[in-house]
Amino acid sequence: MCGIAGRILNAPGQVGRDLVALMDAQEHRGADSTGFAVYGTPMDQGYVLRGMGFDKAQMDSDLELFRATLKEHGSDLMSDPQIVQDAARHYCFRMEISDPRDLQQWVSDADELSGRIEVQSCGRSLEIIKDIGGAEQVSEKHKVHDMIGTHGLGHARLATESSVLPNASHPFWARPFSDVAIVHNGQITDYFTQRDRLRRQGYRFLTENDSELIAVWVSDQMKQGLTMEQALKKSITSIDGVFTFMIATPDGIGFAKDRFAMKPLVVIEQAGELAAATEEQAVRRVFVDESDVINHDGPSLFGIWGVGNRSMAA
Repeated sequence: MCGIAGRILNAPGQVGRDLVALMDAQEHRGADSTGFAVYGTPMDQGYVLRGMGFDKAQMDSDLELFRATLKEHGSDLMSDPQIVQDAARHYCFRMEISDPRDLQQWVSDADELSGRIEVQSCGRSLEIIKDIGGAEQVSEKHKVHDMIGTHGLGHARLATESSVLPNASHPFWARPFSDVAIVHNGQITDYFTQRDRLRRQGYRFLTENDSELIAVWVSDQMKQGLTMEQALKKSITSIDGVFTFMIATPDGIGFAKDRFAMKPLVVIEQAGELAAATEEQAVRRVFVDESDVINHDGPSLFGIWGVGNRSMAA
């Protein structure tokens, strides 16, 4: 049992604060870890990179090795790394980097450092923050309350399978596409079959979490030329299990459910803004006017919402 949430604002605002409220209200659904994907003001050049290292004693040498992979691909740091120790005594870092010659190839090479350093997101506007503990605890350590943006996702996890450590927590980045993130509530029953197929195609999995499969699966569909909307629709009949997942790009948020629509998603829309969550009492933390129209989403298996006048495409 997990809790998921999404939030869209009309203009850049306190989306971090709202996501923390949405997840705090659902902490009973999963207090092992909490994560956020926040879409801030896009960078004209360069990327915001979030990651974690697994051995704080080796942090300096690991970060130097990581920087060397950037330089090999024509990139470098644009700012000093900001470093926070996470609840598992690993370290989390945030840095801004200049454009690599080939982002996808750099991500592939950087993934070879898995076990020492893991890239959790790399985007013009996307930042993924995740750690052990509840929403307020994670927010206090990583300053999620203070993050400004137009939209984002949240997740509260109960670790029913794979590790409880932050790298196995949600959201997951649809690597190597720079600004695509997913959160998921449910279970993928054909996980091993799908994972083995994708591994044979050359995809790398960094965790044993079945939710990472969705991010990799979506990335694979996009590489084949599908739009985000097409990938969402295809997932309904291509992935087996009981699930609801939400996916975000710089242009908006979408969701997909399994064909039986077993997992809930409550949606409130008002004046072009939106809040969605697993439970109604969570969205009431953001929209408290009783005149708001609540869409419990019923049997609907698919939905997509753009930010402002943008259409959601990737």
